[in-house]
Amino acid sequence: MGFAHESERQFARLLDFYEIEWRYEPRSFDVEWDGDGAVTKRFTPDFYLPDFDLYIEITTLNQKLVTKKNRKVRRLRELYPGVNVKIFYQRDYLRLLEKYGLARGGGARAGAG
Repeated sequence: MGFAHESERQFARLLDFYEIEWRYEPRSFDVEWDGDGAVTKRFTPDFYLPDFDLYIEITTLNQKLVTKKNRKVRRLRELYPGVNVKIFYQRDYLRLLEKYGLARGGGARAGAG
C-alpha cells in the first residue's frame, strides 16, 4: 500500500499488530467553498477505524503545516459534528513508536486496510 509518509506506515503496523481494522484515506470531507458553491478545500484524514467510528490524522510535519491541519480539523468538527476525528501530533506519535518498539521501518499488511 502506498502511504504518503513513513509515519503512516508505522501507525498501520501498530494497528495490524493489535488486529484493529483500518482503512487508509477512505473519505474526504469538503470544508470550504467559494462564492459559487464550488469546493475549494477538502480534508482527508489518514485513517478510519470502523470498529471505533474514528478518523485519525497523523501529523509529524513542521509547525506551519500542523497549524493548517488544526484549522481543517476544527472546520470539519464544525461542519460534521457527528464525525469523530483525532489528531496524533508528533509527540504522541513518537511516544507510540517508543512504547511499541516501532522506531524502525517495515511494511504494514496490505490486506488490513
